[in-house]
Amino acid sequence: MAMDKFHKILSSAIPLPIENVDTDQIIPARFLKAVERKGFGDNLFRDWRYRKDSTPNPDFVLNNPKYSGTILVAGKNFGSGSSREHAAWAVYDFGFRVVVSSFFADIFKGNVLNNGLLPIQVPEDFLTGMFGTIEKNPSATFEVDLETQTIRNNSLGTEFKFDINPYKKECLLKGYDDIDYLLSLKKEIEAFEMK
Repeated sequence: MAMDKFHKILSSAIPLPIENVDTDQIIPARFLKAVERKGFGDNLFRDWRYRKDSTPNPDFVLNNPKYSGTILVAGKNFGSGSSREHAAWAVYDFGFRVVVSSFFADIFKGNVLNNGLLPIQVPEDFLTGMFGTIEKNPSATFEVDLETQTIRNNSLGTEFKFDINPYKKECLLKGYDDIDYLLSLKKEIEAFEMK
């Protein structure tokens, strides 16, 4: 799966104010049979998005037409549980490019970074401000600038500078996975071998 280069994002956001969302809730185990990264977005939050008869659950946020955007704003401790990379695939395949939370499980954070998603860990008060902004105005926008490592709540005028591993930042900006990054250094590697 080719990853998109990460540019500045100006988008509304979809709120998921649920704490301790684990990877089985993100993508249930029964959908892990495919080996390609495509199609997992169809089953993102499957057991919350759909009723037992497979009809959409109108009470779940992803089925509410007033919410849209490429930013998912999640409750504390998002991505806990098993280490399945499919969870990252599902979030990306659905169309999200940024996931914001006050805490991410380490393995999930690594998986999303490896799959073209930007996890932004923010303080509780900033996260609360985002949820409040979306509740007041679902069309409110947030700006994410990976180059300057900032996220801005345009409605409140608040901004937070987030941390990211410099290597992962470069990969996201260039749309690289680990192999693409190594291939980009091919000339330098060959020159080193010649010495």
